[in-house]
Amino acid sequence: MKAVTVSVIMPAYQAERTIEEAIHSVQEQTFENWELIVVDDGSSDKTCELVRGILEEEPRIRLYANETNRGVAFSRNRGISVAGGVWIAFLDSDDCWISNKLEKQLEFAEEMKAQICYTASGFMDSDGRRYRYVMPAVQELSYRELLKRNLMSCSSVMVKRELIAGFPFTERPQTHEDYSAWLQIVKQTGFAYGLNKPLLIYRLSDHSKSAGRFQSALMNYHAYRCAGYGPLAGAAMTLRYAKWSIGKRRVLYRKGKV
Repeated sequence: MKAVTVSVIMPAYQAERTIEEAIHSVQEQTFENWELIVVDDGSSDKTCELVRGILEEEPRIRLYANETNRGVAFSRNRGISVAGGVWIAFLDSDDCWISNKLEKQLEFAEEMKAQICYTASGFMDSDGRRYRYVMPAVQELSYRELLKRNLMSCSSVMVKRELIAGFPFTERPQTHEDYSAWLQIVKQTGFAYGLNKPLLIYRLSDHSKSAGRFQSALMNYHAYRCAGYGPLAGAAMTLRYAKWSIGKRRVLYRKGKV
């Protein structure tokens, strides 16, 4: 049996509206040696039913179900623990990939001899309408630069399995668990390598504007604390990050949709 190259980890909670589109974007990849591990996090809607309907005809998909809602960090960690791929890629159940995402990213990773890499990000609204704005990727993203701004959308990241296994996602409440993990990994590896092509389409929630800004800032603060920074340094970096994030959103909405 051929070894799996990429294990795709997809946590899902109450995702009946978007998960089929997300899964189909994996099935449509030009690179075909992947497995998709869906971890349902205690959904009460049709999420599991929809996934089971797809995996009946798709042997590369596996479904695991948490007995209760444990959170996205637990679900990603569970997916990683059962993955068999050389690489781990992440795709949230409301995001989508461009069809050559894995192919191009694997070529780029080989070229750069990367252990962790990511891509630029496109954006869509909750109904799937695309924005013109693209968040760029920096070819060599240093730890210092990553502290200032997180360009690494989780659904764009691909990382060696043995590396991410040493830096599990923190299950601490109110923490950007992915940002915390990237900070720790990049501090060790020196760089995350960015492919500056928008091969991820990230879905913005209708509820992700001002009401969630304080919560997001608090989660960033806890990510800095998990990375070993004290309260004052964490607060200062959170303010710097918030300034960049607000500016990014302003540009996104000003440029409008396609």
